[in-house]
Amino acid sequence: MFKTMRSILLAGTVVAGINTPVSAQTVLNVSTWLPPTHVQNSVVWPTWGKWVEEATEGRVTVNIENSSNNPAQLFEVVEDSVADASFSFNGFVPGRFELEQIVELPGLGANAEAASLAYWRTYKKYLQAANEFDGLEVIGLFTHGPGVMHTRFPVNSLDDLKGKKIRIGGGVQAEIGKRLGVIPVAAPGNKVYELLQTGVVDGAFMPMVEQQGMRLVEVAPYVTVLPTGMYMGAFSMFISPDFMDSIGKKDAEAIRSVSGERLSLMAGAAWDKADIDAKKFSEENGGQVNLLSYGNQMSLDYLKITDGIDQSWLDAVKGKKVDAQAALDFLRIEAQMYTAKQKDTGAN
Repeated sequence: MFKTMRSILLAGTVVAGINTPVSAQTVLNVSTWLPPTHVQNSVVWPTWGKWVEEATEGRVTVNIENSSNNPAQLFEVVEDSVADASFSFNGFVPGRFELEQIVELPGLGANAEAASLAYWRTYKKYLQAANEFDGLEVIGLFTHGPGVMHTRFPVNSLDDLKGKKIRIGGGVQAEIGKRLGVIPVAAPGNKVYELLQTGVVDGAFMPMVEQQGMRLVEVAPYVTVLPTGMYMGAFSMFISPDFMDSIGKKDAEAIRSVSGERLSLMAGAAWDKADIDAKKFSEENGGQVNLLSYGNQMSLDYLKITDGIDQSWLDAVKGKKVDAQAALDFLRIEAQMYTAKQKDTGAN
């Protein structure tokens, strides 16, 4: 994937310089991964693209380019201005985004919409100062819905997972996998179907949406859902500072006005809806979705196994010069408050 010229005259003439004339149109190239039909590419990016075009009065349009790049490389792709914007799962780059794991810790008790709002606000209040996204401008932060187990075999107890090869996405999942005694297999999300199809892995920890989004129902039809969720997955959406500088302050501010909290909320809500749709899709196509209750032995065992993960994260980020405990408390309060609001309005 190679970046096209950003500024193109409607008549087809290339325009140079930052202050382009009114007749010029700037193309913002988004490099994205996952299948084109996935909610991130069919809903989130197109919706934001419409917002950008409206906010800039048509001076900036968004072009979505599906990439075959390893999603872990997309941070660098945007840093190097090969693409103008992208998104990725923070856990794909071990060691860089340690603070961002805050929203992945088990026990948040919220859906993706609430978690995404809380995550953005926590980032702005506590995490941004640590500059983990150096070289990028963050335009949105969101989580997928609660992580579930997608397996080629039925899971009747956590002991069934021991010794099994499970695709792990990184971040807090790595610690969870270790505690569950699985054999972790690190691989980007766009390779999971192939790994399951060929038997390289026995399962994957991912959100429900992938039963449909990645068609995992075809290769891992057994889905085990814990009532509290296994974890959340932290994603970031980011844009090149060079691109923002190139379009001038007016349009850069216009893009920011439709990003941030607004974009984070929209992305989380879209992934929540996709989870609901994917559960129905899975069950209609031969999937066996096992929704565990709070009192189920597997649920209770999971709580015991994951006890202490908070402290492990707090210990890991001590050198970040951030009040991590205050940030974690703030995150959970924000998520709980928004969840209560959702229940009051009947939106949850």
